[in-house]
Amino acid sequence: MEKQYQNVNHAVRKKDAMQLLLGKGVFVDDLAPRDALTVKLLRSPHANAIVESINAEIAKKVPGVVDVFTWEDVPQTRFAIAGQTYPEPSPYDRLILDRHVRYVGDPVAIIAAENEKAALKAMKLIRVKYQVLPAVLDYHTAKDNEILVHDEADWELLLPVGGDNRRNLVSVDEMGHGDVEAVMADCDVVIDRTYHTKACQQAMMETFRTCTQLDRYGRLHVISSTQIVFHVRRILSRALGIPKSRIRVEKPRIGGGFGAKQTAVCEVYPAFVTVKTGRPAKLIFTREECQTAGSPRHEMELRVRLGADRDGHIRALDMTVLSNTGAYGEHGSATVGLTREKTAPLYTGGLEAHRWRSEVVYTNLQPAGAYRGFGATQGIFAVESAVNELAEQLGIDPTVIREKNMVREGMQMPAYYDNMANACALDRCMSHCREMFGWEQRYPVRDMGNGKVRAAGVAMAMQGSCIPDIDMASATVKLSDDGTYNLIHGAADMGTGSDTILSQIAAECMGCSVEDVAVFSADTDVSPYDSGSYASSTTYVTGKAVVKACGELKEKICAVGAKMLSCPVEETEFVGSGVRHTVTGKEVSIADISYHAQCGNTVAVQATASHTSPVSPPPYMVGMAEIELDRETGHVTVLDYMAVVDCGLPINPALARAQAEGGIVQGIGMALYEDVNYNAAGRPIESSLMQYKIPTRLDMGTLRVEFEHSCEPTGPYGAKSVGEIVINTPGPAIAHAIYRATGVWHRELPILPEHIALAKVEE
Repeated sequence: MEKQYQNVNHAVRKKDAMQLLLGKGVFVDDLAPRDALTVKLLRSPHANAIVESINAEIAKKVPGVVDVFTWEDVPQTRFAIAGQTYPEPSPYDRLILDRHVRYVGDPVAIIAAENEKAALKAMKLIRVKYQVLPAVLDYHTAKDNEILVHDEADWELLLPVGGDNRRNLVSVDEMGHGDVEAVMADCDVVIDRTYHTKACQQAMMETFRTCTQLDRYGRLHVISSTQIVFHVRRILSRALGIPKSRIRVEKPRIGGGFGAKQTAVCEVYPAFVTVKTGRPAKLIFTREECQTAGSPRHEMELRVRLGADRDGHIRALDMTVLSNTGAYGEHGSATVGLTREKTAPLYTGGLEAHRWRSEVVYTNLQPAGAYRGFGATQGIFAVESAVNELAEQLGIDPTVIREKNMVREGMQMPAYYDNMANACALDRCMSHCREMFGWEQRYPVRDMGNGKVRAAGVAMAMQGSCIPDIDMASATVKLSDDGTYNLIHGAADMGTGSDTILSQIAAECMGCSVEDVAVFSADTDVSPYDSGSYASSTTYVTGKAVVKACGELKEKICAVGAKMLSCPVEETEFVGSGVRHTVTGKEVSIADISYHAQCGNTVAVQATASHTSPVSPPPYMVGMAEIELDRETGHVTVLDYMAVVDCGLPINPALARAQAEGGIVQGIGMALYEDVNYNAAGRPIESSLMQYKIPTRLDMGTLRVEFEHSCEPTGPYGAKSVGEIVINTPGPAIAHAIYRATGVWHRELPILPEHIALAKVEE
């Protein structure tokens, strides 16, 4: 029987719900000083060029313009803007402004003005002479191309990930277990397919934005819509050449991030302006800038070879991945690794051997970065599509073939660093999803008349719950003077409700209500260190730090209580409402303890604890899609999407469900709508949300999300992550359904109506 809790596993209202509902000023632009300079960036119109000269004299004379800065004005220290723990695996390949511009949109000049009108007028008056160079626009030809995206001598890579800028390589890797070729040779069937996932944009509601100013001590104070306050501080320190101790970074509410804000896309520019002018400054990206100079998902080509017996026993997996990082290398080596880590372990139940090889290459296109799913999304589309192709070729129900091969609780996962699946309800997710979706009735193709047909598809997924042995989190919990608590941590609530979830964990530990926990987060001057909100780590890692801190705080409260009860601390116990003497039953209230702690006391009734995990327990998910497809036009309507998720114990089921629904919608968008294209000169075509189509609620049909609980022993109250996994199943499930409806496999995302209408059935 599942344990009952007072605060966790309950749908508690978000801490900031009323502020947001009432439209209070809680975002970056609300908090920016009213006299902040407006910062704008003049961007390169060329994919590869050298700036021969810049004339900004006329622009500087525009009324309201304070200054215009070029590559000659900035420090010449290269840095990376990827929000990763030091030493970063991403190369140091950027300058604040570089004379060599490497993609259409690369900043050429920084304009600081009193208002936006003056800044935009000045931008039109800056005269730049370019030496236009040939560009590398096809990532298939990038490696060892005579055109080098980065030919600079000070290009630097801190970790040995196989990068070589003289070969246009960010990283090269290979790993696996067993003899893949020997097992493949012994298989009855070998599927050999190549899949392609195009870049796609996070399209968060709040664009990239930062405001900066000098505080009363002359330190640089940065308020940014970011997931990574501590990493931003380190990035700015290196880029600007000032000590981290002279920089404070904090985040207010964030209007969506989805991984885009794990990259410091815009912070350095207003920070540079403030350092140079001494005045407050703010930079707010337009939607066009987000679309053309943001941090989209990496485009990847994935070749999958799958070996199996005729009964559907999957024995070998071979995967080769080519990833396009664009003009700069942030997150390149990290994202590609998840194409293996989050796919091969799913088939631990049968897999005898697997091999994985990858290359990440530079091109003269918009640089890619982190996006929810972080490489797993691309890998799962390829592997799950290959499994569906195998099932259809063998004439086996694709849910049955997965049940034969899937990882189950208690299995050791050779493809997942030999970790044990300590908490795994994937088998129950599959059976639950089959029943709720009505798989037996919907899997057969149904002709609806008028050229429309209905069909269904399936996929499963796994993710992680942190970056093991690297990223860490800390939390401080202290007793306030009225018997309530303050929780201070460094993770960034991106609208996910993590402040609320961590408060629930603290309240459960301390035996109080969530309303009795005041939370403050993500300020480098106040918060204890936290790597940031990414890698699905906040509930799992920061939540565990909260549990540890609460445990230490209870010991300190008992020490004060023992003094008040005139008994040894060994004879006391913390009971939530106070401290009880176990011998006499006498009790002192938590409020009295809080007052007593302020006078004649030497015990600090607060505790800070840190946590890092040696393992990253996977959440699991099964998704099933029913579509209606118009054979004449190729239009696809998603009628029903059913998902069952194993995220351990959901700390807040309502917020977990909201996460799942949002991720599924993004996955559907990636599968059917969101298309990134470049013209022959390397300029992005979809530069606005008029051209770049994201799904609305009207495009979604019915979304249903349920949970199968497992209990992860290393997580807080058995919790694992939920934030990223939920985006991963729509792509392969919808591609499968489209095949069922048309007889054609579409191996590139997105699958647009014209692709379907013009495709021919494969022989």
